[in-house]
Amino acid sequence: MARTPSNMLPLGTIAPDFTLVDAVTNNATSLDDIKGEKGTVIMFICNHCPFVIHVNEEIVRIANDYRVQGFGFVAISSNDIENHPQDAPQFMWKTAQKNNYSFPYLYDETQEIAKAYDAACTPDFYLFDSELKLIYRGQLDDSRPGNGIPVNGRDLRQALDAVLRNATVSEVQKPSIGCNIKWKQ
Repeated sequence: MARTPSNMLPLGTIAPDFTLVDAVTNNATSLDDIKGEKGTVIMFICNHCPFVIHVNEEIVRIANDYRVQGFGFVAISSNDIENHPQDAPQFMWKTAQKNNYSFPYLYDETQEIAKAYDAACTPDFYLFDSELKLIYRGQLDDSRPGNGIPVNGRDLRQALDAVLRNATVSEVQKPSIGCNIKWKQ
């Protein structure tokens, strides 16, 4: 299992705009559609990555805990489905249903959005403030498949909680580690 770290997009970066198709509803969904009043969490994930499978339950819990507090959530899959057909939209729909995703699961067919966000791995997490400025990027927590550390979403939760307290999010942030995004040739 490859272990690719996040590229750590510079803090303060404005969220690149997008409109992508939601694999669950088949509707076009834009950044403006999912933007939260307090902030917006954008997650790059995929169906088959063991690192994503390892944290799926916690990302659903976090989305459910914080959506009601004014945060928007979205997941994006950018993998090349020609070489990785298990990540195709019809399987994204099944993954979303199986895991009870309460957020849109968008397909980035051209991979332009992953490139715009400098996404490198799955999972890769980005938190933008109410003005869509990047305030957190990196890991969910220290847990990885097989390392024995419980999945608790600590790092992302601390950033979300800082926003709720009107506090500054710590700039000490660890990159996520996961499977590399499967780029088209």
